[in-house]
Amino acid sequence: MSELLATTLDHLRALVAFDTRNPPRDIGTGGIFDHLRAHLPGFDCTVTDHGAGAVSLFATRGRPKVLFNVHLDTVPDSPHWSASPFELRLSDTHAIGLGACDIKGAAAALLTAAARTDGDAAFLFTTDEEANDARCVAAFLAHKPPFDVVVVAEPTRGEAVLAHRGISSVLMTFQGRAGHASGGNAVADSALHQTIRWGQRALDYVEAQAHQRFGGLTGLRFNIGRIDGGIKANMIAPSAEVRFGFRPLPSMHVDTLLATFRGGFDAQPAAFQETFRGPPLPAGDIAEAEAHRLKARDFADEVGLAIGNAVDFWTEASLFSQAGYTAIVCGPGDIAQAHSADEFVELSQLQQIAQSYISILKSQAR
Repeated sequence: MSELLATTLDHLRALVAFDTRNPPRDIGTGGIFDHLRAHLPGFDCTVTDHGAGAVSLFATRGRPKVLFNVHLDTVPDSPHWSASPFELRLSDTHAIGLGACDIKGAAAALLTAAARTDGDAAFLFTTDEEANDARCVAAFLAHKPPFDVVVVAEPTRGEAVLAHRGISSVLMTFQGRAGHASGGNAVADSALHQTIRWGQRALDYVEAQAHQRFGGLTGLRFNIGRIDGGIKANMIAPSAEVRFGFRPLPSMHVDTLLATFRGGFDAQPAAFQETFRGPPLPAGDIAEAEAHRLKARDFADEVGLAIGNAVDFWTEASLFSQAGYTAIVCGPGDIAQAHSADEFVELSQLQQIAQSYISILKSQAR
């Protein structure tokens, strides 16, 4: 095992041992942040508590042009873990632990890279990416420090990802009229029947978008995640609640899609609320998105990163892109392992990404 990998694993072991599950969002300004500050000598560190378990650490050294962003919160563990999720386990090829892939492995590699370089560097560590009430990046962007590029360290198998889908989540309700189900009015009066008719038309609409393309991605992703309503089989349902989400391409307009899902079908919801939105990467209209993508490609080429395919999952890189930064996604691990029991990251990828981060940091001195 190389010294570079051994150091990275030492950091990862320490980071995994800190309980940063979100929920319950019980994360303070000590603990994992004490470890980070202790291993960032020579950095100016600012820890900010944004409330509700959202804490950020902004660490700078010199006058960097590139910002690395990595979140420290994890999803909750499940009963299917075969051992403690907070104790890093090693095999010949993998490191196993909660957050090892998503994304404490990247944080460990950044600490290694920081210690092996002495030039300009900037890191933004956050703890609320896994929430639907993210605050850290929004607070950072309110001041918009001057960086040329932002590298968001989500799992991409060490490749530079230049494009991904956006995301929108919606809570919607239908209102019906309660009554006895024996009557012919059940078809029209049931809130659940309205929901089913809306769902079928929504699925037909999504299927019709299959020809849309951007950067290797095709079509519109859509999912009805939950339906609640009704009382019993012989009663007409007076109300129904639907939670659904969709993931647009960078070239799609979210507001237009929301208007279609709200009023473009025969069944009209009584209430319609978007509960979360994340823009695609790159952000902007088609021309802007393509210009951002080309700038990101040029940066990846300049620092020697292999360019990977666009991905379907969402990251906070799009928030930086929307704010005007050139943004890429690049970190160790495979998204297939994220949020899974016995989550792991390959040792070879930890070695590779630590070296890549070192190269990016050294490139700023050119």
